Amino acid sequence: MWPLFALVLGLLVGSFLNVVIHRLPKGESIVFPPSRCPHCGHRLGPVDLVPVLSYLVLGGRCRYCHRPISHRYPLVEALTGGLFLLTSLFYPPSLETLLVFAFLGLLVALAFIDLDTYELPDGLTYGLLFLGLLSAYLLSFPRPFVEALDGALLAAGALALIAGYGGLFLRRFREGRAEVPVGPHQVHMAALFGTLLGPGVGMALAFLTWALSGRTGKAVVLPDRVTLPLLPLFLLLSPLLGGDFLEALKGTLLAAGGLALAGGLYWALRPSPPETEEEPVAMGYGDVKLLGALGAWLGLYAFLGLFLGVFAGALLGLLLRQRKIPFGPYLALGGVVAFFFGETLWRAYMAWLGL
Repeated sequence: MWPLFALVLGLLVGSFLNVVIHRLPKGESIVFPPSRCPHCGHRLGPVDLVPVLSYLVLGGRCRYCHRPISHRYPLVEALTGGLFLLTSLFYPPSLETLLVFAFLGLLVALAFIDLDTYELPDGLTYGLLFLGLLSAYLLSFPRPFVEALDGALLAAGALALIAGYGGLFLRRFREGRAEVPVGPHQVHMAALFGTLLGPGVGMALAFLTWALSGRTGKAVVLPDRVTLPLLPLFLLLSPLLGGDFLEALKGTLLAAGGLALAGGLYWALRPSPPETEEEPVAMGYGDVKLLGALGAWLGLYAFLGLFLGVFAGALLGLLLRQRKIPFGPYLALGGVVAFFFGETLWRAYMAWLGL
């Protein structure tokens, strides 16, 4: 009965996620008013809201105006139901299982919102992050707290630096606009100082420039054309300077991840800066926050999720010949695969290498 219960629960949660996906980007309440047809506005009754089944019985059309209903609705319901069913095969009924359900539900909502808007809402990404850290702290699930925190910072730092180098390349190595009081420039500075002096000092110095920028109203930062080229150079030279390459790399990513997630939280709680001329970017910071959240749940397996997401996104982008794709759905896909099968895939890979 447990798998059946999980499937039905997933279908019901998927129906609620459809409301979240539709209303949250518009700033509408996800509770009131009750569900209505998006075409005619007629309030939907209980018979119209049975997950998947109502869509099939009504032939994919509204009962009242007979206009087509998007196939997205039964897809989200069926996908969520399938993920909950998969979870029931790995976990018995428990508090930990409810947390996994929440993890999967948030990923489904984030993936489909990103498909529609090319944005990942801060409320959902940081909710996923803090839920993972809280679960790790209180229950040591699914990772011990230290692993969860390191995973979040390392994963966010890595993707933030990838975004930084990609943006510098797209700008043809011209200096980008520095946000006040905090933005990617501080992230890149934290990474550089973290390489040389350790993650604690790197974050402290970057936070100091953040405070000075806020105090003066001007960006107190080092240019990206200085920090980003120097960063790999100092990493490569770290063994010659008496350090350890892996420790230097860890310091780099921890410091960058700390600033990326802290800066993102600042802008999530504060009004956005005035809109100016848009600069070319390789990747939005919503993806950085999402990967950081995955790191809190997956630890270092978040990098496996990143690899799978990049592979899936690149493959589909080539097949569809799209130059711009929302990366959130592929990160979510990679995260789900890594969560359930990460250790199995890693062991298979190591066995293939003969290790």
